[in-house]
Amino acid sequence: MNNTDFIQLEEEDEIDLAELFFVLRKNIIAIALCAIIGATAAFAYTINFMTPIYTSSSMIYIFSKTTSITTAADLQLGSQLTVDFEILGTSRPVLEKVIMNLGLDTTYEDLLRIVEIENPTDSRIIRITVKNPDAQLASDIANEIADVLADRVAQVIDTDKPSSVEDAVPAKEPTSPSAKKNTVLGFMAGLLLAAGFVLIRYYSDNTIKDEDDVKKYLGLGTFASFPLEVTIAKNKGITNKTRKH
Repeated sequence: MNNTDFIQLEEEDEIDLAELFFVLRKNIIAIALCAIIGATAAFAYTINFMTPIYTSSSMIYIFSKTTSITTAADLQLGSQLTVDFEILGTSRPVLEKVIMNLGLDTTYEDLLRIVEIENPTDSRIIRITVKNPDAQLASDIANEIADVLADRVAQVIDTDKPSSVEDAVPAKEPTSPSAKKNTVLGFMAGLLLAAGFVLIRYYSDNTIKDEDDVKKYLGLGTFASFPLEVTIAKNKGITNKTRKH
């Protein structure tokens, strides 16, 4: 391939990009309308059909006041125990006792799905997070898990019951779903779908409409063009308004 071929390919790419821009600009109103419809639909669905989820968290300090952590070995052991207590927090004995204490109409597996036990980095604290459609119930479960887990930790390591750092309180606002986020996603989805439809429809149309199409698709030049009589075009089923030669 010589330099002329490279220049020709580059020019064709530039023309295609220009076509892309003008095709989208020509249909900008329809594309914008679809984007607005997508955003409106996403917002309405979020508000009317998606269940709000509330999140509450409680925290406990896993070592009591009598626990000694002084040496590097003690600190390393403390980190290892923290990981163990994360696992204990979601164990069946702990969660089933929570279900019994609160009289919950649920199973261990279902409760496990809404509970998250984590250890903030470089700390001796266990955070219990619960998500539930009922804000009060979410905080009650988080506090009960913290209490039951503290008893379980004291039993496992044979020490005093760990102290509570923070009790969970009912959340005032839901953490999910986010109406703002879903509205933006709906807007983008409508925009992309509309733009994609416009481009697919444009590039799948191989009919020759003007002199530029003759040159582009057939590689031929046109000597002249003349108007086509509308009545003749209708009788012969011809849709183009001009005939190329």
